[in-house]
Amino acid sequence: MTLVEYERDMVLLDCGGKFPEEEQRGIDLIIPDVTYVKSRLQNLRAIIITHGHEDHIGGLPYILPQLKDRAPIPIYGSPMALGFIETKLNEARMDKLVDLRPVQPGDTVQLGQLSATFIHVTHSIPDTNAVAVHSPVGTIIDTADFKFDPTPVMGGPTDERLLRKLGDDGVLALFSDTVRVETAGSTPSERVVLETMDETIRQAKGQVIVATFASNISRLHMALQAAQKYGRKVAVAGRSMEQNARVALDLGYLNPPEGLLMPLDEVLKLPKHQRVFVITGSQGEAAAALARIAAAEHPKIRVGQGDVVLVSATPVPGNEETVTRTIDNLFRRGAKVVYSAMERGVHVSGHAGRDELRRMIDLLRPKFAVPIHGEFRHMVLYRQLCGEAGISADRVLLPEIGGVIEFTRDTAQHRGKVPAGSTLVDRISERTGIGQVTLRDRSNLMQDGLVVVTLVVDRENGGLIAGPDMIAKGLRPELENGPLREAEVELKRMLDRRHKGEVQYGFLMQRVKETVGKTLSRRSKSRPLILPVVTEL
Repeated sequence: MTLVEYERDMVLLDCGGKFPEEEQRGIDLIIPDVTYVKSRLQNLRAIIITHGHEDHIGGLPYILPQLKDRAPIPIYGSPMALGFIETKLNEARMDKLVDLRPVQPGDTVQLGQLSATFIHVTHSIPDTNAVAVHSPVGTIIDTADFKFDPTPVMGGPTDERLLRKLGDDGVLALFSDTVRVETAGSTPSERVVLETMDETIRQAKGQVIVATFASNISRLHMALQAAQKYGRKVAVAGRSMEQNARVALDLGYLNPPEGLLMPLDEVLKLPKHQRVFVITGSQGEAAAALARIAAAEHPKIRVGQGDVVLVSATPVPGNEETVTRTIDNLFRRGAKVVYSAMERGVHVSGHAGRDELRRMIDLLRPKFAVPIHGEFRHMVLYRQLCGEAGISADRVLLPEIGGVIEFTRDTAQHRGKVPAGSTLVDRISERTGIGQVTLRDRSNLMQDGLVVVTLVVDRENGGLIAGPDMIAKGLRPELENGPLREAEVELKRMLDRRHKGEVQYGFLMQRVKETVGKTLSRRSKSRPLILPVVTEL
């Protein structure tokens, strides 16, 4: 989330969520702390969304209730991004909090003394827009996630003509994606993935499972093309994948021939060599379809000899171990797994390589640059790239969370910090939508108490060796004895019932949290933070 402010007009660019990392298993999602926005809520003119990926829209169901005194808040974005958002908000019963306003590339909207122009860029999801925010001081441009893909599978190439025009008109500051600045050259086209998927489905003897991000509609489009070519039918699995596919169909982004895309139960009736499933879980997410298949816990889909699983993604930093375990367990089930370490074409990034980042600088010729959407090393390397393009290091400002950068027509400088950071989202169950949610930050992390659940399992067969044991701190008195023991019994019963085999670590921790959380919530309105600790021997 980036906040742009001029006098009494304020605009938010994106509203994302972040997956927890391995050491944050008691948490389901991380979103921005919007304390500063709430303190100036009367100045908020709109939220602008660049595209429909979770790290750009995933925070909305949790942040909008905090801004409800300003409702309905105008949200501008492409039809696809707003379609995904509308589904999320309807599910959470928050649709009355916003006023969704679709825009097309090239449109400009007035937001008080600010205005915003939308510029089409290519990414791994259709309908992505860079955003130029115009002010009396000058124009700043947020590139969004982008690359210069000359042969995108869906949609047109990046609008270089409009970018060059904006550069000719003058750009005060460029806020640029930087995550692939370490990679020389340009990012390959999405067309490479289509070729790999086509070849994988052509060669497969059994069913094919394609795992990707739920919002990656272009990968579903590719699977449909290849399946039609080789006489297969396609079904999607995973709640978020099903929702996003429905949005893409309703808006016309997907238009498969009649009978090609079918309900999951119908495709399961077909012989294996006629099936293609497109599912969630490419990042090893604990409750997603792929993790449950790998753990033999999915209610409908099983894999075995002759089946092929294509993991059409590369692990997000911090998720490598989780993804590796999922792939290992799929191999143990007898499936062939095609993934990024063994096949280059299973995934291409949606982000610009070094040459493309330089190309964006050359098109826009900004006075100042602010590298965003990257780790600190990426921002430093981007500053070096700016130097090669003629922007001196003192005109490249490295941002920090909560840091304020103030621009005049000719200057830019850091001007202190505002309250900011992370808010932790704690849900009882990811499989029931938004459900019961607690937002936790440093100040309230312990107000409902803490339960640490420890267990020891056999690494090879998943059997329970010791535990579960629970240690509680700060619980309400009514939860201290009976309910805690009841949760322990329920948890042991769940562990005894589950499928044995090598531990699907994230999935097991999610089930531990769900079981304990639901048992305690039945007895009290409080929601203690539940931290599962699983040790393997």
